[in-house]
Amino acid sequence: MSNPSYLIVGATLVSGERTDLLVQDARLTPVAPNTSNSNTAGAIRIDAEGLVALPGLVDLHTHLREPGFEQSETVLTGSRAAAAGGFTSVFAMANTMPVSDTAGVVEQVMALGDDAGFATVRPIGAVTVGLAGERLSEIGAMAHSRAQVRVFSDDGKCIHDSLLMRRALEYVKTFDGVVAQHAQDPRLTENAQMNEGALSSELGLKGWPAVAEESIIARDVLLAEHVGARLHVCHVSTAGSVEVIRWAKSRGIVVTAEATPHHLLLTEDLVRSYDARYKVNPPLRRDEDVEALRAGLADGTIDIIATDHAPHPTESKESEWDAASFGMVGLESALSVAQTALVDTGLLQWADIARVLSQKPAEIGRLADHSHAFEPGAPANFTLYDPSSSSTFDLDRLAGKSTNSPYLGLTLPGRVQYTFHHGYPTVLGGTVVDSTTVAASAAAWKAGRTHG
Repeated sequence: MSNPSYLIVGATLVSGERTDLLVQDARLTPVAPNTSNSNTAGAIRIDAEGLVALPGLVDLHTHLREPGFEQSETVLTGSRAAAAGGFTSVFAMANTMPVSDTAGVVEQVMALGDDAGFATVRPIGAVTVGLAGERLSEIGAMAHSRAQVRVFSDDGKCIHDSLLMRRALEYVKTFDGVVAQHAQDPRLTENAQMNEGALSSELGLKGWPAVAEESIIARDVLLAEHVGARLHVCHVSTAGSVEVIRWAKSRGIVVTAEATPHHLLLTEDLVRSYDARYKVNPPLRRDEDVEALRAGLADGTIDIIATDHAPHPTESKESEWDAASFGMVGLESALSVAQTALVDTGLLQWADIARVLSQKPAEIGRLADHSHAFEPGAPANFTLYDPSSSSTFDLDRLAGKSTNSPYLGLTLPGRVQYTFHHGYPTVLGGTVVDSTTVAASAAAWKAGRTHG
């Protein structure tokens, strides 16, 4: 049994052009408005007047927690949160238990995503065994497994050993992989709790200096240049880091970088509340850093936005600051924050948002069968977003398992109204489709692909 067809009427592409879109057999076909033919007959009609059609968003940095930390998130609940935010593909970080450092574990994570059906889940492989930073993991086995891993990271921990980092870069180069580095000098950030500066001194919290991030990035871009490999820098957070990456790109070094939504909007001043929802790694920085990150995205120094979606159970956040876990959930709010920080400020257009939240992350992750264009025959992975609405971001907006969002209670613009993955809806009219229906749609899609 195949999934039904859909006719999307009056959608606005990022170019500003209005069009109708026919979704049929998991593929897209733009059709002239008011067209009626045998292909559109029987299709379920969706009114997209006033909605921006964006290619399915791709998050290169998501923590889905499964296996091992299902109390925080699972592949199912995390990919459901992704769909709510307009994402159709997510890359799952390796800090699970067991760690995603073998072919068996990464294949398990991918299979869980395939079965859930809310998004394409591509596992990220650990660079080192157990994230211990001592010896390389089964990089080749993961790369050549059914999961075909192309992104490797010890995120949460820095690969601080220079020789080990060099060897990892050399290894991934052989199959066009990339090492995604968590840039944090461990000695400079021992027991650090927030950005180092006048405010950390005032609050009596151990400071996290910008140079702890910038020095690792500087080392790694030089190693990448020496080896001739691809390097990706996770969650850039300081103005100095932007400058180092800009310099590296001017030399022709193959480096890409990401900024998180929260580092594009929130600042260290929020720490005054001692509300652990604002405790994150790397920490919230100064206004100057936020402005530099925005400018870096605008001029292409920073390539993408990635959420670093980091769910935690309530008890891990509702505690004193020093004892609380680092991290924020961010999948459901990413587009609204990007609109606030970048579109409404005039720094980026919707075409740029499609680039930094879909096209470029898919390219960095070597995501197969991803299209950022609404062309005949393109995979039907897209989202319809209402940029004109505005509402209080509350618990009803969160579709994952954890609620540690820094945006609760804030008024944010925009709302994802529809998300389509492989031609079937995962969000309809602003509501996430139930898991049983999505799983059945995913199974029908897989059956059609097998027999098609």
